[in-house]
Amino acid sequence: AACPTIISRAQWGARIPRCQSGVAAPMKYAIIHHTAWQCCTTLESCIQQMKHIQNYHMDNKGWCDIGYSFLIGEDGNVYEGRGWNTEGAHTSNYNTTGYGISFMGNFTNVAPNAAALAAVKNLLCCAVSKGYLRPDYVLKGHRDLGTTECPGSSFYNLIKKWPRFHA
Repeated sequence: AACPTIISRAQWGARIPRCQSGVAAPMKYAIIHHTAWQCCTTLESCIQQMKHIQNYHMDNKGWCDIGYSFLIGEDGNVYEGRGWNTEGAHTSNYNTTGYGISFMGNFTNVAPNAAALAAVKNLLCCAVSKGYLRPDYVLKGHRDLGTTECPGSSFYNLIKKWPRFHA
């Protein structure tokens, strides 16, 4: 499977994590989130969002790093959060068995654009082909695993129709 463009931590200017734990691939779950903040539609605005999210997670929440495994911008790019091999901080009780994939923006009243949706679908296919995600992986929305509105109602109603989705 063709892998999407993944903007590395170095490319977006990530801070050094304060700690990290590895995970064993292949993972069982792909868990879809949204940041509930501003969307971004250009490389420059998405890089700014990535830095803002990482600063919020590290400085306000006291986490070791940005919480998500990957983030998706409406510029059509995938941004490396903690990546394939590092435990995330995205979904209680699922951080060692699933990748947290968050879309930058608030998708309560609107779904992500076509470029962002294509990027995540390519990322999921890539993850399976490279052995990071099990071929029989389960797709979930964050709200399926905790008390939250994430990934927003409009987006959640869309992912419920995707293959591999299980509430």
